[in-house]
Amino acid sequence: MQKEAATGAMGGQRTFSRKRRLKNQIENVLKNPYNIMVVISVIMMVYLIVIPLFQMIVQTLTLAEADVARVEGGREGMATLYYWKRVMTSSIANKMLWTPLGNSLVIAVSVAVLGITLGSVLAWLMVRSDLPHKKFFSLALIIPYMIPSWCKSMAWLTIFKNERVGGAAGVLGYLGIQTPDWLAYGPVAIIAVLVIHYYAYAYLLVSAALGSINSELEEMGSILGAGKARILRKITFPLVLPAILSAVIMTFSKAMGTFGVPSMLGLKIGYYTVSTTMYNSIQNGQNRVAFAISLILIGIASLSVFLNQKAIGTRKSYSTIGGKGGRTNPIPLGKWRPVITGLLYAFIAVAVVIPVVIPLYQSFMLEAGNYGLDNLTLHYWIGGSVPTIDQGEPGIFKNPQFLKYVGNTLKLVILTSLFATVLGQLIGYINSRGRKLFSGKLVEQLVFIPYLIPSIAFGAMYLALFATAKKVEMFGYRITLVPSLYGTFALLVLIAVVKNLPFASRAGTSNMLQISTELEEAAQIANAGFFKRFFRIIFPLSKGGMMSGFMLVFISIMKELDLIVILMTPSQQTLPYMAYSYTAENLIQLSSAVTIVMFILVFFVYWFANTFTDADITKGF
Repeated sequence: MQKEAATGAMGGQRTFSRKRRLKNQIENVLKNPYNIMVVISVIMMVYLIVIPLFQMIVQTLTLAEADVARVEGGREGMATLYYWKRVMTSSIANKMLWTPLGNSLVIAVSVAVLGITLGSVLAWLMVRSDLPHKKFFSLALIIPYMIPSWCKSMAWLTIFKNERVGGAAGVLGYLGIQTPDWLAYGPVAIIAVLVIHYYAYAYLLVSAALGSINSELEEMGSILGAGKARILRKITFPLVLPAILSAVIMTFSKAMGTFGVPSMLGLKIGYYTVSTTMYNSIQNGQNRVAFAISLILIGIASLSVFLNQKAIGTRKSYSTIGGKGGRTNPIPLGKWRPVITGLLYAFIAVAVVIPVVIPLYQSFMLEAGNYGLDNLTLHYWIGGSVPTIDQGEPGIFKNPQFLKYVGNTLKLVILTSLFATVLGQLIGYINSRGRKLFSGKLVEQLVFIPYLIPSIAFGAMYLALFATAKKVEMFGYRITLVPSLYGTFALLVLIAVVKNLPFASRAGTSNMLQISTELEEAAQIANAGFFKRFFRIIFPLSKGGMMSGFMLVFISIMKELDLIVILMTPSQQTLPYMAYSYTAENLIQLSSAVTIVMFILVFFVYWFANTFTDADITKGF
């Protein structure tokens, strides 16, 4: 009897111990700061990303009121494959999807290959070689990133436009040099402009990666007898591979979904891409057709993400900042030094000087197409309203709406940059520390979804979601799940933050991956709590990257147009919208003046941050 009682008592103790261990394990999971951050991040992204995306999918599978007559027995809200059949198999499918998709793929692949190659070479020259005048080059090479890509299209047309297409001839035509149509418009022009714009992604990412690599690793290879080519292939390239592949994804996705450049350089000759086709569909009220095309685009971009993960998924460590110091010794260029320097100056003249000087010069031209000095004027800056000049529009500094648009722009970019940078760094921490965990991979996948959705479709998606309030009955109360935000400035900030989260989180992830976990582990052994570790170790090491990440988002929003163009109300318009509106009305001089103001604002803020906070855009990646 006593034996049975003892056995029962021991069994009860084991049961109690198991329950206590389980309770302790659950408490540890619930109290773990990493897990709390993951839960909050997932909830936020499901609400702001997954639900709008799900709504877009649902709308492509339900019939809109405007299309009821086109479907036999149709009624509003019924399930249908009408939009998918219209896009993929109808008599106009080639014109609506397949031809524009082929054009977009040619452009995106070409821009990715050429842009990544160019940006990586420039990054290696700036970080690893003994190239002279690096301080000047480091600033000059990021200027194209500060200028909207569609503004570069204006510069391209100003040089190469001919009288056969688009009216007045460009600079070459003014000088008597007739340019062919294929050079002024179409895929060659689009690819050239986008390469000049998007090489900056590869340059910034690869520069940051190369700058964090100790050159002793390469010197060890040299000591062991490896040549420069082998060292580059076996040591340097694997270390910067994540940065290169990140640049590939960003460049490919952006080139696939960009609207401004294909619109200005393609539509006049009937050269359509996926983005311009989607824009036409939205303008014609065919949002669900545009959503179907957008989902196809998302599928293609998702495939690129999958291939990226396969390429770097087996890598064991990305850490390049550890407990020991490092150094970087420049590699001599030898006899090629003056040649490479000369080529770099020529590139800066083409990619940096011309896109800035041409809009500046145009803003002083009274008559379009006349590039003589006798045609210069200050009218488009400080002139009053003259009925015979540009529809009576005054100079921008005499326009009462101009200062209002400047205020709207600064308010939008500052708020968006602050929120996106903080959230991006926190999500970057989750991605870097949970790289081998399901939670980290889930957050990384969710946060990247907005980048895969074209800006125009993303804007339409948020317009549909937040146009009217959506309430539910819960516990006897009417709870607002989705507020009505259309017409408010909050909607512009919200959509800008969410759309730039992939960008900000990439910067945050790259920033956090350079901070070795051994530093946190050492602090944890010393009984330092999570917040103490974060603010005493992680934050000091990453604050430079945070400021640089802020600048990246700031510049991106300053020139943003596609994302917010359909959400604009008269009281909320921004400088990019003002410039593009002038361009659409063929008021090129006024558009050029606004563009120069935008560039000056961006350049001043970057100079101020770089001078007084030691911010470097490359650190943001």
